[in-house]
Amino acid sequence: MNNTQYPIEGSCQCGQVRYQLLAAPKVVVACHCKECQKLSTSAFSITAMVNADDLVFYGEMKDWRRVADSGKTSAAKFCPQCGNRLYHYDPQEPNNIKLKPSNLSDTSIIQPTMHVWVSEKQNWYVIPDGVKVFSQQP
Repeated sequence: MNNTQYPIEGSCQCGQVRYQLLAAPKVVVACHCKECQKLSTSAFSITAMVNADDLVFYGEMKDWRRVADSGKTSAAKFCPQCGNRLYHYDPQEPNNIKLKPSNLSDTSIIQPTMHVWVSEKQNWYVIPDGVKVFSQQP
């Protein structure tokens, strides 16, 4: 059982953008798609799904967007100073935030229970037992 105390502080690499996560994520997901591999410069990207009301941001952020395979817009907020991405969102669903939780001061919440886009997974990574697995986006 995770005994994490909220709020948890987070920040970009340079500290210009800081934030507080006020409540536990709805779910933590590991995405293995090629775009997330580019984003993380690793085998997958970690995302904590949270409600917008559960986050408080301090500092200026810039916006970046691309069209996803689904045809929806995938938007991201990042620090204009260091370029560190803080979260992603769908402009059509602004209350659902896809937080990049590796920049939290307490990373104990980063325990993915779902792995998506495993059809593009790096062959050397072994997915742990007991998690949900999806070939693409569920």
